[in-house]
Amino acid sequence: MSEHTRQPGADQLFTERTPRVVAARHLTKRVGRERSGRFLAEGAQAVREALRYGQVHEVFVTATAAARNAEIVAEATQRDIPVSTVTDRAADGLSETVTPQGIVAVCEQLDVALEDALKQPRLVAVLVGVSDPGNAGTVTRVADSAGASAVIFAGDTVDPHNGKCVRASTGSVFHLPLARSRDTMAVFDACRAAGLRLVAADGHAETDLTTADLSRPTAWVFGSEAHGLAPEFLAAVDEVVKVPIYGKAESLNLATAAAVCLYANRLR
Repeated sequence: MSEHTRQPGADQLFTERTPRVVAARHLTKRVGRERSGRFLAEGAQAVREALRYGQVHEVFVTATAAARNAEIVAEATQRDIPVSTVTDRAADGLSETVTPQGIVAVCEQLDVALEDALKQPRLVAVLVGVSDPGNAGTVTRVADSAGASAVIFAGDTVDPHNGKCVRASTGSVFHLPLARSRDTMAVFDACRAAGLRLVAADGHAETDLTTADLSRPTAWVFGSEAHGLAPEFLAAVDEVVKVPIYGKAESLNLATAAAVCLYANRLR
């Protein structure tokens, strides 16, 4: 049986030196993902969602993980997707977590052109300069939960295919369109052209979320948790609002604030 089609249970396991494992390991770095147009989805939940909604090229799994996730292995096999059994050491090399689950999928990158992400805009999340992949992934999960039509990664924002971002989304990166653009102002222009009203979340805003105009399709703009949005971006949106703090907490973290803002559109 060839390396490309070896299934769990084969006598010889893939090791960290097997060429296909070496190639996959390059996908843990952004440069490797950009060159290949592929990324890794790690863990049972991510692999399950990748098989259902993404384009999977191969699944790597340890013997232990294959036994624990037999339904995932069976689904991949039914779809004629190569499933390759790897050693624990090889699986560790493909993992970016402290305790690897032993199952990883090689997937086609998910981002689409900005105009395609905005074809049917209702509710959009725009992340500007969000460098923490955990925050970006969690906001993507929140956007998915709130029924957003797209998530846009603008400016110097983390790669949505970053391993931690994918894990933090718990599979939501596969559920709704993702778009990327280095030009934040171009993103704003595209959102307006698609009929969206730009509303930024900022803890220092004078307008309260409870009085904000959310009657039209909205693109919510979120900045990094550490630095927020730059003044030029705050000046470029249609409205800047803050989430009210009724207790003594100093502030809300990015994902919590995003959840409140995105759901506000749904609950009005």
